[in-house]
Amino acid sequence: MKRVLHVVTAMAFGVLISGAAAWADMGAAAVPLKAAVGSKGETHNTEGIEHFKQGHWDKAKTHFMEAAKADPQSAEAHYNLALALDKAGDHKAATEHFKKAQELGQGNPEIQDSPILKAHLKMMK
Repeated sequence: MKRVLHVVTAMAFGVLISGAAAWADMGAAAVPLKAAVGSKGETHNTEGIEHFKQGHWDKAKTHFMEAAKADPQSAEAHYNLALALDKAGDHKAATEHFKKAQELGQGNPEIQDSPILKAHLKMMK
């Protein structure tokens, strides 16, 4: 019985790790998006993109949060925040912001066709 428990635990851990690895693989190709011209969050979004490119996930996350706060209707700010949250390992919060980005960015194919967004939203179901 003890051996069965160890095997089941190992299998569950493997599934968890493979799911996280799949998100990480998709996240490697994902790049943050520029804010719409005139967005109140444009400056923070631009700063966040620069930090994201350098691998400064926490600083990027802070700027993307400020961009989303300044312009709550910015699909790009929510998408970028989700990317930073994903990189930081906060997949639950990332999924929430990917969902918001999908709702707000109906006309943006970069958001609608994003593999990492789709993976997060699929895991939500």
